Amino acid sequence: MPIWLRKQLKRAYAEKNRYQVKILNQCWFYYQRKEKKGKNA
Repeated sequence: MPIWLRKQLKRAYAEKNRYQVKILNQCWFYYQRKEKKGKNA
């Protein structure tokens, strides 16, 4: 997981910002999916 994403997730959890956590979670899964496609190609 990229450092910038980790920092933002920690901040969102600390602030109990559910919307931000949800968005960042989607971002992470999108990033993972893209990485897998890149390795398979």
